[in-house]
Amino acid sequence: MAPAASKPIIPQNDNVAHALAGAGGGVLSMILTYPLITLSTRAQVESTRGETPFLTAVRRIIAREGVSGLYAGLDSAVFGISVTNFVYYYWYEWTRAFFEAAAVKAGRASSKLTTVESMIAGALAGSATVILTNPIWVVNTRMTTRKQDIEEEKGAGQPGAEKKRSPTTIGTLLALLKEEGPQALFRGVVPALVLVINPILQYTLFEQMKNVVEKKRRITPGVAFVLGALGKLFATSITYPYITVKSQMHVAGNGQREGMGQAINRVIKEEGYKGLYKGIAPKVTQSVLTAAFLFAFKDVLYEQTVRLRGTAAKKALA
Repeated sequence: MAPAASKPIIPQNDNVAHALAGAGGGVLSMILTYPLITLSTRAQVESTRGETPFLTAVRRIIAREGVSGLYAGLDSAVFGISVTNFVYYYWYEWTRAFFEAAAVKAGRASSKLTTVESMIAGALAGSATVILTNPIWVVNTRMTTRKQDIEEEKGAGQPGAEKKRSPTTIGTLLALLKEEGPQALFRGVVPALVLVINPILQYTLFEQMKNVVEKKRRITPGVAFVLGALGKLFATSITYPYITVKSQMHVAGNGQREGMGQAINRVIKEEGYKGLYKGIAPKVTQSVLTAAFLFAFKDVLYEQTVRLRGTAAKKALA
């Protein structure tokens, strides 16, 4: 008479637990690697003539802005990555559960996702995430590059020149809305949607490698770290030109509106094909480390989340 009580307290595919674990893992990995994001993003929006070697760029930022300059926009990035990863993992796990249930219903030997199913799940989750979070990343890019400060910096080094104050997240958002309108929050959304292929490639490769490894051994955080790094290295190397274009579109003013194709052609015309790969070294390093830390942290956080929710549910039933 109590069939409901026989059901497991924690479902096999717990979307919220995965989403919370993904958000937490994303925040931790973002904080650990954020200086590399700053260096990469600034390189993406500078002209080729302004490019500087890695260590020189670090020293220049610290000398001009202090160590905090390497963390410009960190608060908006932490908020952005937590929302981004929560939305992404929720929709990914929901789609994954749908495909697995369909596989069981169809009598398939294995319920694990095929390569095509992994790609579809990644595409749906990625597209939903881009639409919802693009405004956050526009604000973050503006803060990371400090475009106005860079443009006015010529006079900043003069004796008696007033030092520019670092912009706040809310201040940057309000200034953007006032000067350029709400549509500015969706600049770069087209290349961002194209970049949905990045996590598709990353997670598809990760899932397939994970399936192979699971046949031989348990997936530990260390193994997840390596598999996540390999997946992200492959995905970022292929999609980097769109990352460069997206960053440039994020900081473009009203007088610099252009489509994705126009932006790519402009960069190639002005700087050659190498202009599409500005800042790739710190970006690939950051992306690989972030993905590796994310997968390692996510597995641990997911287990903790499920354990805590299970304990809370048992206490509620007691």
